[in-house]
Amino acid sequence: MSGKSESQGLGVWHSWEVDQAINLLNTNADSGLKAEEVPQRQQKYGENELKENNGRSSWEILLDQFKNIMLLMLIAVAVISAFLDFMAWQVGEIAPGEVPFKDPIAIMAIVVLNGILGYVQETRAEKALAALKKLSSPNVRVIRSGKYIEIPGKQLVPGDVMLLEAGMQIAADGRLIEQSNLQVRESALTGEAEAVSKQANLILPEETSLGDRINLVFQGTEVVQGRGKVLVTNTGMETELGKIAAMLQSVDNEPTPLQQRMTQLGNVLVTGSLVLVGIVVVGGIIQARGLANIRELLEISLSMAVAVVPEGLPAVITVTLALGTQRMVRHHALIRKLPAVETLGSVTTICSDKTGTLTQNKMVVQSIYANENIFRVTGEGYTPIGEFQLDNQTILVEDYPEISALMVACAICNDAVLQKEKGEWAILGDPTEGALVTVAGKAGIEKDQWYSKLPRVSEFPFDSERKRMSVICQVEVETSPPVETSRQNVSTIDGVMTNLIASQPYLMFTKGSPELTLARCTEIILGNNCLPLTDNQRAEILAENDRMASQGLRVLGFAYKPLLQVPEGEGEKCEVNLVWLGLVGMLDAPRPEVRAAVQECRHAGIRPMMITGDHQLTARAIAIDLGIAQIGDTVLTGQQLQHMTDQELEQQVDIVNIYARVAPEHKLRIVQALQRRGKFVAMTGDGVNDAPALKQADIGIAMGITGTDVSKEASDMVLLDDNFTTIVAATKEGRVVYTNIRRFIKYILGSNVGEVLTIASAPLLGLGGVPLTPLQILWMNLVTDGLPALALAVEPAEADVMKRPPFSPRESIFARGLGSYIIRTGIIFAVITIILMLWAYNHCQTQVQGLDPERWQTMVFTSLCIAQMGHAIAIRSHNKLTIEMNPFSNMFVLGAVVLTTILQIILIYFPPLRAFFGTHWLPPTELAICFGFSALMFVWIELEKLFLRLKGRSSFDR
Repeated sequence: MSGKSESQGLGVWHSWEVDQAINLLNTNADSGLKAEEVPQRQQKYGENELKENNGRSSWEILLDQFKNIMLLMLIAVAVISAFLDFMAWQVGEIAPGEVPFKDPIAIMAIVVLNGILGYVQETRAEKALAALKKLSSPNVRVIRSGKYIEIPGKQLVPGDVMLLEAGMQIAADGRLIEQSNLQVRESALTGEAEAVSKQANLILPEETSLGDRINLVFQGTEVVQGRGKVLVTNTGMETELGKIAAMLQSVDNEPTPLQQRMTQLGNVLVTGSLVLVGIVVVGGIIQARGLANIRELLEISLSMAVAVVPEGLPAVITVTLALGTQRMVRHHALIRKLPAVETLGSVTTICSDKTGTLTQNKMVVQSIYANENIFRVTGEGYTPIGEFQLDNQTILVEDYPEISALMVACAICNDAVLQKEKGEWAILGDPTEGALVTVAGKAGIEKDQWYSKLPRVSEFPFDSERKRMSVICQVEVETSPPVETSRQNVSTIDGVMTNLIASQPYLMFTKGSPELTLARCTEIILGNNCLPLTDNQRAEILAENDRMASQGLRVLGFAYKPLLQVPEGEGEKCEVNLVWLGLVGMLDAPRPEVRAAVQECRHAGIRPMMITGDHQLTARAIAIDLGIAQIGDTVLTGQQLQHMTDQELEQQVDIVNIYARVAPEHKLRIVQALQRRGKFVAMTGDGVNDAPALKQADIGIAMGITGTDVSKEASDMVLLDDNFTTIVAATKEGRVVYTNIRRFIKYILGSNVGEVLTIASAPLLGLGGVPLTPLQILWMNLVTDGLPALALAVEPAEADVMKRPPFSPRESIFARGLGSYIIRTGIIFAVITIILMLWAYNHCQTQVQGLDPERWQTMVFTSLCIAQMGHAIAIRSHNKLTIEMNPFSNMFVLGAVVLTTILQIILIYFPPLRAFFGTHWLPPTELAICFGFSALMFVWIELEKLFLRLKGRSSFDR
């Protein structure tokens, strides 16, 4: 036995002989473990299941919502307000019929609603691990004490001998003991679409990548065909699936840029509010030379605290993000986590998988080498329509018998079926074989038609050692008795080799590895002749094979052989003295629309990268074709990444755009390295192996068609069409959402600053009473601010939204002039309102028969609300005058302005609401004065745009 220890685990099981592995685990390949040994091993290794780390409980998540600093301040305001109302009620200051405690009740209702809103967003259960568990616990057949029994997968232990057959889901990692035509689909684990042919008798180097360990099987993968006997080597969290689960749980959920900005906003608002409250209280006490007006100062402080908190902002943001998700669904992007809508607007790097995302996930034959000529094939997907070209000139296939013969081989040596479903051509079977059936159809060789002429009577299936498959067909044509001929001067019928068919009763067609298939050939078809194959011709064929492979094409070689009878024995013995037909090169062709999307990324300052499990040559060819990389760019492979330190990788990620043959941990490391370099990363993936990287990325994007449940649960967004262009469209939508969020934050907070300054000025100006009650402020913040803010959230995209670099995800919420705009606008709000307030206060003190002298407060309240309507209309654009804009491009703003204005008037003239909100009836002239002062806000913003335009600046904010 080798000196390798058990602790080295799965990393080296593929490099051991079967007998070594069996001896190390102290078991028997024929009889399995003894029954009495199983409990001891279960005690040692535990159950074969994935373990889940303890997360926050639902109660903890709910309580965390009320740690928000703005909600905490509102709770404090509600408590103090309730205390003041209680004292007033005790001394009889609350009039009969008046609703008691309405301010604290309203404030606490807002607090509870915002808390529930945050709780609902955050309690989307983390289901990625649950989806992993579904893959890890099927029933399984094992041998124990020489008996065949079936047990639950979680009872497996290292040393068990597990039996596999087609259709089974593999319950643990293991070393193959023996196999028969065993193929396993490992796409969920490795990302590779094609089933892997397994070989038990191989010993592989230790550094062999996960996808190439063909003597091992892995938990969570599926047996496609064949049978096998497996020595269980790793269970539970020690399996490859378990390692992914561990990586998944080790990834911390970082707050999104929007969440960070809202936290910063809350801190600034609360701090500023407390400072201002302190100034007002101290100033009021000094002015009164004592505590005589302390109650009035407390009421003013409460109003200021309510005014500074944008109570409607969380709801507006949530609705805005929800509307963004609906628009993205129309672009085939499903958002799973609301904050991801805005986060998309900050993406600087898109790490995309290749197959199906950048490509069509449809193999398409692009090049044929026959008769010493290179033929190009046009056409897309599985539609059997296209042209054959030689030297850029379209040719007729029937004029080239060597192509006709090759196309017959493509159609006959094939198990795929081409069919039309709902108006679209589709393949039933392997994509590679589907490409061959399609190209034959383009040449007029229909598989069904030729199957009647050449029915299959026997075959030699593909295996990983021969790297070939052969089919033997009976020639269903009238022929003279079989005679030995020299096979010279081969003629054609229906464009295809008649004498070739007629010369023998059977034909064998072979396809496979070009090098190995060519090595079995002794003759070659050239035009209408079948001639001996020379060394020079062999060299030319191999050189062309290398050229095709360097372009990223998957290349197959084709040959045939006339037979007198159906051969018996193995394919290796029969596949000799073949006649070479030609090379066929195919590619999972790029999606035609992706090139434009990549260019759009470049213009938008977003860097596209390819991270794939495919071969480096294929990856390079596709990346260059799409514009992701240039000729000569470096390609890093998983094997190279394995030997890199994190620091070395960090230096490479800024210059390398293509990563090939990568493993799950490599994807995670690449994303982490990019993030350490300050990049904001979107990562695509479809397999279980992608889940940790999807969760680590700032935006995890799962494939909706080919993606596993695990990858979808770990992601922020799901592509419903698996298309790279959808990511770009979603990124654009994210930018629009972020721009609109900034727009309505300017709108809401400009008003709030104006309210706070207006309220703060009242005691300093010696006015009696509080200009705005907490309930009126809540009305403004939720209704007269909230409805237009929602309308601004659907403002259409600006023309240059994808022609500028992404804004930094780490920028302050007040960056690019937003903070100065809020302060500037708030001061103008306050100045206009304070002038009105002073006039209204003095005007209303003159006793007019039947009018309440306190109606000046209603005038202040109304002016602030109506001024916001003009603000909403003007703020739609940062640089265009309102008169220059199409008023109907956002009908919601017009609707919100009209509706909110009507609601505000109802509060003044509808008695029940007037009583509840504490407003007073206003004469029409005083209402007109309110509207006149309010219009000044609109005029100011329009004049500011003109001023900035004259200075040659578009705006303080973009």
